Amino acid sequence: MEEILSENNVIDNEDRLIDELMMNYGQDILQLVYSYVNNKAIAEDVTQEIFIKCYRKLHTFNRKSKIKTWLWRIAINQCKDYLKKWYSKNVYPSDIDFTQYETKDKSVESVIIQQDEDAQLTSAVMKLPVKYREVIYLFYFEEMPINELAHVIGVNPNTVKTRLRRAKTLLKESLGGE
Repeated sequence: MEEILSENNVIDNEDRLIDELMMNYGQDILQLVYSYVNNKAIAEDVTQEIFIKCYRKLHTFNRKSKIKTWLWRIAINQCKDYLKKWYSKNVYPSDIDFTQYETKDKSVESVIIQQDEDAQLTSAVMKLPVKYREVIYLFYFEEMPINELAHVIGVNPNTVKTRLRRAKTLLKESLGGE
């Protein structure tokens, strides 16, 4: 993908680049958007708007960061814009399934227990304020390093660490942990 950007004739390659961005990051962006809006149909619409915006703003990509970081920044800003305009502050738990990678050697009972625990955790994460939810999602589900995460959401790395710590504390309280 980066090689497309390094070619001289970027305009001819915009369609190809956007196609690759959608293929490589479309599902990740959709999950990120869902973590903000908590509604599948709205998440799909906002994701589509994100890629349209990327296509229109491709000329603004300055190559100082990775294209993935640039894309995530656009996605997060688009989500925040959506929330400011339309999303109420009441977030309802959902049945989003982050447990796609089950091992086959588990007993039925342990799978059911794990699914229940995952549902409780997902519900607790979805109830967190957006600033905590986004760092939890990007750090744990997208496995984004703290420095890159800080760059993507536009805060200091120490702020990311603080938000992660506070989010974990809120999750422990919500789930009845120590």
